[in-house]
Amino acid sequence: MMTNAGNKVRFGIIGCGNVTEIKSGPGLQKADGSELVAVMRRNGELAEDYARRHGVGRWYTDAQALIDDPEVDVVYIATPPGSHLAYTLAAAKAGKPVYVEKPMALNEVECEQMIQACREAQVPLYVAYYRRGLPRFLKVKELLEAGAIGEVRFVSTYQTQTSPQLRNGEVPWRLQPEQSGGGLFFDLASHTLDVLDFLFGPITEAKGIAVNQEGRFPGVEDTVTGTYRFESGVQGSGTWCFSAYAHEDRNEIVGSKGKLVFSTFGHEPIRLETADGVQIFPFEAPAHIQQPLIQTMVNELRGTGSCASTGDSAMRTSRVMDELTRGFYTQD
Repeated sequence: MMTNAGNKVRFGIIGCGNVTEIKSGPGLQKADGSELVAVMRRNGELAEDYARRHGVGRWYTDAQALIDDPEVDVVYIATPPGSHLAYTLAAAKAGKPVYVEKPMALNEVECEQMIQACREAQVPLYVAYYRRGLPRFLKVKELLEAGAIGEVRFVSTYQTQTSPQLRNGEVPWRLQPEQSGGGLFFDLASHTLDVLDFLFGPITEAKGIAVNQEGRFPGVEDTVTGTYRFESGVQGSGTWCFSAYAHEDRNEIVGSKGKLVFSTFGHEPIRLETADGVQIFPFEAPAHIQQPLIQTMVNELRGTGSCASTGDSAMRTSRVMDELTRGFYTQD
């Protein structure tokens, strides 16, 4: 706990880019007991514009200046993963809790360094795997714990997307390993793997094959297949392809009495199939998709709740991604 229950938790954003426009920035302002007080972007005009449009009182072009702002209680790092480690170490050194975008860092080793720095500074470290706070995934967890499909046997994931496009003739940062950790697998599959950790606990064994089939972006994987086993004994498999003909997103959890079908990124209803028939559970997407998780983080910081997405849980996801792509990124 960092404040008493009567005070607002004041956030400062490092890197107020697209992810913060709707997904998170407004959520920091609208969550109960929360306030967004400062933003930083290297381009001063863009930083000032963001602050004006979002009603934020102060803006900076220097990250350390925001970290040192005495009115910033929590530092939200919304930059590409390549800078997460450095900014987290700086925030921890200043004695400030950290909320960092996903993936947590470029790899498991950097995650461990971030966790250690925050532990030594005695400040909490949260990661924006916001699906842990969304009602639809909480419902999946509730159905599993209630035995709706009996004993879980296995889970399978199938996700495809069309090939990404250049942006203004340049390769997007998500396809630059020095900034993202890898290809789109690291950016997108991380959400699914984190959800599975949330539902079943840690993955203790993982094996995968990662390849570049299309050749347009040769430095990164575009297709990954993998198998894994959870500490709970559940088996899992996944296929991700980011150079396919269409978008598809499906997770199936099969049990002794039925199965659950849901997507990671879509908002279509959860589907429960058993011998008794089919049940549908619809959910509306929140206006600001990170707000439910932000609320749990704010509650924990104010001493009235707990947040399910921490540095420790996020590091496990990075570890699994490293394992599934190890062969591709350790080629001679």
